[in-house]
Amino acid sequence: MALEAACRPLGKRRCRMQTFRIWDINQKTFYLRNNQLVAGYLQGPNIKLEEKIDMVPIDPRAMFLGIHGGKLCLSCVKSGDDIKLQLEAVNITDLSKTREQNTRFSFNRLDNGHTTSFESAACPGWFLCTAVEADQPVSLTNRPEDTLVVTKFYFQEDQ
Repeated sequence: MALEAACRPLGKRRCRMQTFRIWDINQKTFYLRNNQLVAGYLQGPNIKLEEKIDMVPIDPRAMFLGIHGGKLCLSCVKSGDDIKLQLEAVNITDLSKTREQNTRFSFNRLDNGHTTSFESAACPGWFLCTAVEADQPVSLTNRPEDTLVVTKFYFQEDQ
């Protein structure tokens, strides 16, 4: 698994973006519905709705995540006492690991055997998750052991 990136010097990141398939341990894949990332069971002609995850590595563990060719990035945003996952119209290759405001786009990859979890760098202890029920928004949880959410994913480079 190549997590190295060819970046320009002096903080001007032009990193190689990689594309991955992602699905949770219950076999739900990501797709976009009404500009919201959701997870569900796609079959037949709907399989083409699957969203691939675009990834730009920051270091061997941390990365920026996006969809639509890296034009929409996943971010962790605090709203009062609530923590939310949002899609922001930002080019993933323009993000810089050195800028404080870009921390909200950064996720730490935690591998556990064949599965991977993604923890927000901006909100430690908050993990990317899907609901057990299909066709619900992809979100964040600070209770990864909760039986109503899934925080373990299969993350495979798209061929």
